[in-house]
Amino acid sequence: MFKIGKINIDKAILLAPMEDVTDVSFRLICKELGADVVYTEFVNAEGLVRASEKTHKKLKIIEEERPVGIQIYGSNLISMVNAAKIAEEENPDLIDINAGCWVKNVVNCGAGAGLLKDPIYLQSLVKSVVDSVSLPVTVKTRIGWDFDSIQIVEVAKRLEDAGAEGLVIHCRTRSQGHKGEPDWSWIPKIKEVVKIPVALNGGIMTAADAKSAFEQTNADAVMIARGAIANPWIFREAKEIVEHGRILTEVTNELKIKTCIRHLELSLPVKGDRRAILEHRKFYSGYLKGMRNASHTRMKLMQTTNMNEIREILLSFLEELETSQVEN
Repeated sequence: MFKIGKINIDKAILLAPMEDVTDVSFRLICKELGADVVYTEFVNAEGLVRASEKTHKKLKIIEEERPVGIQIYGSNLISMVNAAKIAEEENPDLIDINAGCWVKNVVNCGAGAGLLKDPIYLQSLVKSVVDSVSLPVTVKTRIGWDFDSIQIVEVAKRLEDAGAEGLVIHCRTRSQGHKGEPDWSWIPKIKEVVKIPVALNGGIMTAADAKSAFEQTNADAVMIARGAIANPWIFREAKEIVEHGRILTEVTNELKIKTCIRHLELSLPVKGDRRAILEHRKFYSGYLKGMRNASHTRMKLMQTTNMNEIREILLSFLEELETSQVEN
């Protein structure tokens, strides 16, 4: 059971925090498609304490996406405490500490997975954040820095002792990044030593993967990251296959294309037209995957920054697909 604060969900399906992906528009799409809990992009603690407007915008949440967590990252204990207090003012359902990001410019500053190099300091940092806010605090981390330094069972216990109310474990080491197979076998070992909820992250690319993760590990939740970028329907499909043993709802071309349009429309008031349109380009390949002549349509979409033109291109493409289907 994924029970943290007011959240109490059996076999929860979570949307992972992802930089430049999980803004409010994508979080809303995933929420509508079945995500139980969504998370902001990870937010730089130093940017918050220095009052960076760009950083602070990442904290903005809306009622429709609840329950929602704000994830913060950093290595300086005082900055993380102050950042947590700032994040608390936005009234999320929980605050999550990033101790798993593998990217060089993050770990080189001692943040993200860099915190795994010093479990005692990580424990102290988490306890300081827990003591400074009234909201539940959780931690997302990896099984270790590399294969020679996997201490996740000890680290998990330390984090529970520090007051963390839940853990998300990316079942790869920092040295793996996103490569190689995640080792889900660590989840049962962690659950043996802690009483708080443990969520599994890593390698969930399909609904069937989510079902397998629950069955093999008895995790309290699974968190989906890259598997959601190209297929936000994975949340609904995962819930169906976990509850009913099979996927019940067909994802049609019409649904994909209209969701693509809605996703972009939700981004416009948040980011402004030009930025929203440019950043939305990374989603086209996922939304149009498997459709006939999709590459030609993507090429046209990449050449415009006008919302009306984008809508027209996509709806005309949908009409072509439907006409072709009738003719066949």
